[in-house]
Amino acid sequence: MTKTSPELQKRVQQLRSELEDHSYHYYVLDEPTISDEAYDKLFKELLEIEAAHPNLRDAHSPTQKVGGVALDKFSKFRHATPMLGLQNVYNDQEMSDFYQRWEEAIGKGFAVYAEPKFDGMAIELVYEKGRLVVAATRGDGEVGEDVTSNVRTIRSVPLVLRGKVPDLVEVRGEIILMKEDFARINELKIANGELPFANPRNAAAGSIRQLDPAIAAQRSLDVFCHGAGRISGTVHTHSELIKQFSLWGLRTNPLARRLESQAGIQEYFSSIEKQRDELPYEIDGIVLKLDSFAHQREMGTVARSPRWAFAYKFKAQEGNTKLNDVFFQVGRTGAITPVAVLEPVNVGGVEVKRASLHNEDQIKALDLKIGDYVVVKRAGDVIPEVQSVLMAKRTGKERPITFPTKCPSCGGKVIREPDEAAHRCMNVACPAKLAEAIKHFAAKRAMNIEGLGDKWIEQFLEQKLIRHFSDLYDLKESDLLKLERQGERSAEKLIAAIDKSRQVTLARFIFAMGIRLVGERTAELLALHFGSLERFLKASQDELFNVEEVGETVATSILDFLSDAKNQDEIRRLLKRGVTPKEETALNRSHSLQGKTFVITGTLPTLSRDQAEDLIRSHGGKVTGSVSKNTHYLVAGENAGSKLDKAKTLGTAVLDEKALMALLE
Repeated sequence: MTKTSPELQKRVQQLRSELEDHSYHYYVLDEPTISDEAYDKLFKELLEIEAAHPNLRDAHSPTQKVGGVALDKFSKFRHATPMLGLQNVYNDQEMSDFYQRWEEAIGKGFAVYAEPKFDGMAIELVYEKGRLVVAATRGDGEVGEDVTSNVRTIRSVPLVLRGKVPDLVEVRGEIILMKEDFARINELKIANGELPFANPRNAAAGSIRQLDPAIAAQRSLDVFCHGAGRISGTVHTHSELIKQFSLWGLRTNPLARRLESQAGIQEYFSSIEKQRDELPYEIDGIVLKLDSFAHQREMGTVARSPRWAFAYKFKAQEGNTKLNDVFFQVGRTGAITPVAVLEPVNVGGVEVKRASLHNEDQIKALDLKIGDYVVVKRAGDVIPEVQSVLMAKRTGKERPITFPTKCPSCGGKVIREPDEAAHRCMNVACPAKLAEAIKHFAAKRAMNIEGLGDKWIEQFLEQKLIRHFSDLYDLKESDLLKLERQGERSAEKLIAAIDKSRQVTLARFIFAMGIRLVGERTAELLALHFGSLERFLKASQDELFNVEEVGETVATSILDFLSDAKNQDEIRRLLKRGVTPKEETALNRSHSLQGKTFVITGTLPTLSRDQAEDLIRSHGGKVTGSVSKNTHYLVAGENAGSKLDKAKTLGTAVLDEKALMALLE
């Protein structure tokens, strides 16, 4: 065994203690005490020491959250006390009826604990003497699967509880996937030709049931703890239990409330429903529990549900309608996507006429046919999707959906690679591929060529004015005025917008190139790592592996793009025409906002939202879409709306554009 000095052992314990403390402040208190960069530095130091001195390794070290040995299968785990399901109520009357049953059984004057109902995967965390020994899925309520190796990779799950802890604690909670991470994972799956996850709940469950913990570690899963099985101790109410959870370092939800009346429940329900779309995670209602454990025992259980708790569900963001037809859309990578043409239906207050079907595998999994009646779901800003088929409504007149063997745009050959779910047009000159690629190139978060919409692009291609991105920069007003229904003013504005786009950040430029599997976030990380376009173009596989979130598949895609002579020629043409990606160097990037999270809302006086986001990111800050306790600043312009109200409620600092610029200076 390698000998280690007392000083080194002390340093290891100090690093573990510091990292656990920082995680507690970040996940439980929502008060980060250190920047991500500083945390990563401490983490790396501990990782290196443990690698050099195996005798100092500990299964409960923070470094053990990066993954582990792949399993052949999951073993079964029997819950000591059943993990019961909840009865659902769907309207005010049903909620009132449930509440009145409580009043009849235990009298008036009781308290209720309320919290959001997470759309995730139920989990049990078993701690013995403060150390995590088992994490198990709900399964059938009696027996679940031991998924400890995967749950250990979740940053918000402590491997060791803080403070004075009972000998046994069985924590019940919900594993979730944030909306932003869900979108990122599905974007990669679709780009890989794989079937995307239907919703964050399925994605969380699919991630936790990966046999390789390294895959689960990459999925950015999170957890909220909301109850207990067996627990030794003297807490008497659910609200006391949740406070105790926080003291032990377990993450609980800040939106939970203790309520004392039916009117309070209704007010809470309405408040949470209004916040639903702005929350960073999916919820589908609220959960109500009798706060007193004595009252819970008095009410007991029925079948597989407690009488002392129920779920009060929001109005469904789904609807039933008829599938009238399917057409096929060609994307910029040549992927051919089936799109459902629906009988118009109102879903969550929005009329839905189209829905994504993703690929042939999903159609087969649904057993979907033209003429079927289907369930369509929409959540937040997510594109509507066909969830299931109403088989009972089939008449026998429905028609099968057949994938094209020729491209619907150019008539070129369509193939499906053996390891992919997507069908692709193989014609490199396919106008639909070029049209979609140009739309992506000109998009707001890419080159931001304002006003370059579908109509312009269609006419440019019809008149053969453009064959590459770079051809846009050769266009003149006189070229545009020759096109149908194009006036002098609109031509002048578009040429000005194209000219303005020549000055662009390196991250936007990389994203605009449309490299397969490289989304906006990955492009930003590549730009920060390489600093200049010249360095990026010379990237090696080893260098790419050093970029956060870039694995083997993404690295291969980037190298394939960079090694293609046509792509190199196109980049040279763009540079020759004055396109100048701004270098990301230490001189033009500061870290003054490192560790700070911003949300932008409303219309700012001089900055567009994209410009404000770029400024914040260029100083090391993070920009998210919704206000939470993790938000340090809300940048508010005119018509700020509900995000401003929420920021005021949470006590979040609110900046106008002038104050933002002062902060940056």
